[in-house]
Amino acid sequence: MAKILVFTETNKENVKTVSLEILGKLAGHEVDVATIGDIGAEGTQELAKNGAANIHCLKGDKLDQYSPEGYANALKEFISSNSYDYVFAGSTPTGKDLMPRLAGMLDAGMASEVTNFQFEGDEFQGTRPMFAGKCLCKVRIQGPKPHFVTVRPNALGLTESPTAGAGNKADVAANAGEIRATIKEIIKGASEKVDLSEANIIVSGGRAMKNAENFKILDELAEVLGATVGASRAAVDSGYAPHSMQVGQTGKTVAPTLYIACGISGAIQHLAGMRTSKVIVAINTDPDAPIFTKADYGIVGDLFQIVPILKEELKALLS
Repeated sequence: MAKILVFTETNKENVKTVSLEILGKLAGHEVDVATIGDIGAEGTQELAKNGAANIHCLKGDKLDQYSPEGYANALKEFISSNSYDYVFAGSTPTGKDLMPRLAGMLDAGMASEVTNFQFEGDEFQGTRPMFAGKCLCKVRIQGPKPHFVTVRPNALGLTESPTAGAGNKADVAANAGEIRATIKEIIKGASEKVDLSEANIIVSGGRAMKNAENFKILDELAEVLGATVGASRAAVDSGYAPHSMQVGQTGKTVAPTLYIACGISGAIQHLAGMRTSKVIVAINTDPDAPIFTKADYGIVGDLFQIVPILKEELKALLS
């Protein structure tokens, strides 16, 4: 049986959801988890519930703030000393920065941005979308182990009936080594909204929003629902919203409980990023828009008339 490590990021001592997705998919394997710094009690329980056998919290000088060199040095030493066959991480900004660096340091193979995977015996086989999701390719990893894999957040989904692990937690002394480039400060974004990849409710706008100013009606609806606002690629390319709000193949993959698509036609690129949403509501003037084929509920009409009415009705209902 392959020896597997999942690197998890923390957010206020809670773990990123993608780590739990990976653990659920690895049911049947004995899997360790590693993080830099500490994990709170709730995060520890979630990891154990989803199958973590051992939880290693790497701590040491110069590791209190993210540094590509420091984190990579600490993890390289830990991974090598424990002879892991596979190291998984989320395909997040940190994962995309850190895992290729580790693979290069260990002269190891890597599969990035996979949306599904399975094991044939001890051998990994992954699925990765190409050409904006128009086709899927099967990927295998060659060369010496450990092999590194990054998984797109929200692509796997959480396992409904996870297999619990022992969840033994221990601190590990780690060495950041020489750090030639230091990060002086990380400035938090102005928005207090939950990040799209973690949001439970999302309200998104497309090219039909017409301009950036009109997104305020989506902000107002989102305020009532406690939602996060997203945008289609068409809206981002038109300059109506920043790329950080983009949902889709070249943006963020999301899997909220409720996804409200306003003025979004439903191009394949966008559908690839939100089709795993539990409930999809579409508002569009075109009754033949592709988004309606994926929607659980559809409203044919002008979003500038419908969204304010929907906001008021929901406000009254929720109050």
